[in-house]
Amino acid sequence: MSGPQQRRRERWYRAVWRWHFYAGLFCVPFVVWLSVTGGIYLFKPQIEAALYAPYRQVASSDAPMLAPGAVAANAVAAVPGSVLHKYVLPEAAGDAVQILVGKDAQETRVWVHPQTGRVLHKVAEQDRLMRVVFRLHGELLAGDRGSALVETAACWTVIMLLTGLFLWWPRQTGGRLGGVLWPRLRRGRGVFWRDLHAVTGLWISFGALFLIASGLPWANAWGDYLRQVRSVTGTAAGKQDWSAGSAADARERAAADAAMRATMAEHARHHGMAMGQAMPMPRPVLDAVVRRAGTLDFAAPVEVSPPTAPGAAWTVRSQAADRPQRDSAEIAGNGTLIGIERFSDRHWIDRTVGYGVAIHEGAFWGLANQLLNLAVLLGLVALSISGMVLWWRRRPADMLGAPSWLAPVRHSWALVGLVVLLALAMPLFGASLALAVAVEWALKRIAPPLSRWMGWRTRVRAHPGR
Repeated sequence: MSGPQQRRRERWYRAVWRWHFYAGLFCVPFVVWLSVTGGIYLFKPQIEAALYAPYRQVASSDAPMLAPGAVAANAVAAVPGSVLHKYVLPEAAGDAVQILVGKDAQETRVWVHPQTGRVLHKVAEQDRLMRVVFRLHGELLAGDRGSALVETAACWTVIMLLTGLFLWWPRQTGGRLGGVLWPRLRRGRGVFWRDLHAVTGLWISFGALFLIASGLPWANAWGDYLRQVRSVTGTAAGKQDWSAGSAADARERAAADAAMRATMAEHARHHGMAMGQAMPMPRPVLDAVVRRAGTLDFAAPVEVSPPTAPGAAWTVRSQAADRPQRDSAEIAGNGTLIGIERFSDRHWIDRTVGYGVAIHEGAFWGLANQLLNLAVLLGLVALSISGMVLWWRRRPADMLGAPSWLAPVRHSWALVGLVVLLALAMPLFGASLALAVAVEWALKRIAPPLSRWMGWRTRVRAHPGR
């Protein structure tokens, strides 16, 4: 092909290449960070099984088990000023009982021997290793600001992957698949790094796009955006089953703690009891609820939570890693089952997010899911490293190294429409793109030498006939 069509295609190729370059330059540190922390979190079941192995099978067969109320009372007493937040049903008969007690937004997980009532271990819930990794992965341990930064990087990673697929699309290969579907290993280091980057991008892009899309509901801004859209469209139904960010989770824990304390105080006044440091809820109530919860056959771990309003029911909820297995129930204080909500009963949006989160966390297909996700994350690391190597090898000594413009690119309403669509789907992409355009416009006028170093486009008078 020759003439204007060839030149225009080359201009668009260069334009997309520049988008790919700038997106990659911003995203690469975050992609590596999220891949490493996400790879660790994938194996949460195996890591926690090893960490908490000393608290499994601690009971002997020659002594009776304590009632749940007595176990919970010991856990509450071990953390002064706390109240019961959750009683976790043991997965095996001889395991230590895990109790979550709390004071305001602070929760502590306590392991209690089921026969002696002795406290075996306690740790602040947010200080547990995998909770720290979770916050490192989603928020950089920086709360809402960190979540916004990670979300912005995720949005630009989508742009990086989409533009990368456009650049990968075979052009004039003569039917040869080397460098398209697999790297050419005997063509020198330059070709090797180029092929490793392009071919790895092909094989992992769709998996990476899925991981990004399924992780966005957790993001602070996009998650709030989804909640607002659902509120406007009337598709919000019940409490969402995924995190809305550490700050929102802390507010929710504090509100639940206040409501539980008020409910327990009301119950104590009705029965002429004084509020003490021990659990004010009568132990037989928890005994009856836990006994009934054990007959529901929910997927482990199963949490039993006190009511948050006078006369309200206790909540029993599965917290299985494979979210489609998460069912919940309400049980009265006398142990009567009020009702069960199955995962299949939830709104289709909640079910879709649930399936996405389960696959994202490597819980849907077990070990095969974990290994598949790990392969995608390793591919993203290889993509990042090879991209940085390619940039370092090709960059000019006195410039950042962005691909140069061959000629002005003509206006395209299709491109404008695509950008608007992406901005609506990913609001932080639209906001950060607008900010980048404004900063570029300002710096071109304030610091002209910076434009040349950055490789920004400057106004060029078009030659006649072009």
